[in-house]
Amino acid sequence: MPEWRNMAIDAAMGFFRASGAHRLAEPYTRGLGAILMFHRVRSRLKQDFEPNRPLEISPQFLDDLLNHLRRRGFDIISLDAALARLREGGGEGRPFVVLTFDDGYRDLVDCALPALERYRAPFTAYVTAGFAAGSARLWWVELEEAIRRLDRLDVIASGRRLLRPTASAAEKARAFAYLYWRLRAGPEDEVLRVALALCAQAGIEPRSLTQALCLDWDGLRKLARHELATIGAHTLTHARLAKLDGAGAEREMRDSRQMIETELGVCARHFCYPVGDPAAAGQREFELAEQLGFASAVTTRKGMIFREHRDHLLALPRLSINGRHQNLGAVDVLLSGAPFALLNRGRKVLAA
Repeated sequence: MPEWRNMAIDAAMGFFRASGAHRLAEPYTRGLGAILMFHRVRSRLKQDFEPNRPLEISPQFLDDLLNHLRRRGFDIISLDAALARLREGGGEGRPFVVLTFDDGYRDLVDCALPALERYRAPFTAYVTAGFAAGSARLWWVELEEAIRRLDRLDVIASGRRLLRPTASAAEKARAFAYLYWRLRAGPEDEVLRVALALCAQAGIEPRSLTQALCLDWDGLRKLARHELATIGAHTLTHARLAKLDGAGAEREMRDSRQMIETELGVCARHFCYPVGDPAAAGQREFELAEQLGFASAVTTRKGMIFREHRDHLLALPRLSINGRHQNLGAVDVLLSGAPFALLNRGRKVLAA
């Protein structure tokens, strides 16, 4: 996220926490509940250069969060149970949260699962089939690891040569942010090409990172048998679907579900759009999810779940629980729904 947006979000969170305004708004803005989005759960490495830290929370914070949700009266329910509440039109009872984990990292089992078991908290794991197979690439991790090793960034991106110093942690952070957002604005093949070029310079084999960080099919088979787990699909290669042609997007969605069903023996009824913002998933992708028969699909568009989402189950919003705001006060602000009432200008559904 560009730094100015981080600063704006931090300022807004600070305002709500200082003023308590979110507590006054909560009865009107909370809706039925929320779908929470997680990526990695692991102990912090405390390195000077951590550009992907927003994708991580600590195991202790996850434990604290689950305990806090219980004490605040939230029902932690499965995705299927949440869809049932929407279909039944309920909403006068306790608010709910759904826990979702993207990509299929090993630390979901190693670090998150013990806390989920302690609190009997059901969850959905969205599996990227190519990560499980060890064939797809975690390009954002590749960028981090390459820049960590290099003292200079020298690469052709978007038709321009980018030459920047990366000797210090501050220089690395600036170079990563500049390159990351430049690539996010471009096509999918350019992202992979540039990351591969940097890995070659740094002596990194890209797929070794995938194999080290993500659950393989054997690990996922064990997870799929867990009574708390629901397995969903998250494409073949974690491609931003809106950047692909229609046939390519459909193949990523359809074939990932088929691979999961073949390898794990479970029906992947639920889908998660990679990256999930409006530039990565829009109306065409929502329609593809419907045509392919998914029961639900989640985005990264920020918002609470309202009754109106019954008619938009393939464009559901989520709240990111991330490494920038690992405190329960920030979580309370998010779960009030007040920031999103402002951000979304009062609109409950963002599905266009």
